Amino acid sequence: MAAPAAAETSCRLEFSVQMTCESCVEAVREALQGLPGVRVLDVRLDSQTVLVEASVAAERVQERLEARGRRAVLRGAGGPPGGGGPVAAAVAALQGPGPVRGLLRFVQVSPQRCLVEGTVDGLQPGPHGLHVHEFGDLSDACDSCGDHFNPDGECHGGPQDEHRHVGDLGNIWADATGRANFRMEDSRLKVWDIIGRSVVVDAGEDDLGRGSHPLSRVTGNSGPRLACGVVARAAGLFENPKRLCTCDGLTLWDERDRERPPGQPAPHL
Repeated sequence: MAAPAAAETSCRLEFSVQMTCESCVEAVREALQGLPGVRVLDVRLDSQTVLVEASVAAERVQERLEARGRRAVLRGAGGPPGGGGPVAAAVAALQGPGPVRGLLRFVQVSPQRCLVEGTVDGLQPGPHGLHVHEFGDLSDACDSCGDHFNPDGECHGGPQDEHRHVGDLGNIWADATGRANFRMEDSRLKVWDIIGRSVVVDAGEDDLGRGSHPLSRVTGNSGPRLACGVVARAAGLFENPKRLCTCDGLTLWDERDRERPPGQPAPHL
């Protein structure tokens, strides 16, 4: 599960939001002012952008923006002001042969802190192991992703353990509808080390290396791999000027509607 301190860690999020007048700007500010854990930094009508500092998942902010009938797209993410060190962001879209689908985002808010947040749908209710794997190879679905990312040659453990794979992210918990929403902070994971690798969600609970099964100290004995996705670099703050998809001429809003069917996590362009 997420570490208690994770909810207090903030990052900056840049959204494109449909706005046509100053009344829209005020409506956006009012919508976000009532959302705990969110501070509005800037709302610009000319570029239709909203910049916030948030200690909640990006989906929560986007849902609040869209609750007033305005479409929104997450454009970029970065660390808080004065966080120090390089800032990087990455995204992984998970899918498998079954119904499981998800979207994870990684933001390196400081050299010692990486925020991991996401939404995974189609799971059985309960805990599911989540890991970064060594290869971004999906040629044989999730079976070709390799082992857990483990550059230090450690045994498997939990995310708070001294001895663990760097890719050990513990468990995410699906509710009765099969959806897992999560936000965690990790002190070992570095975004620049995992771009091009993969993220995998498993069918069962990761025992964090504390079980009696022979695989406990190897994989956490969390069962078959349900869904996976390659970790790709995502746009940082102010790095994404996209307005039109050059491949097919769709606008930002057309593409957003195409990429996000009802009930699916929001895309990161």
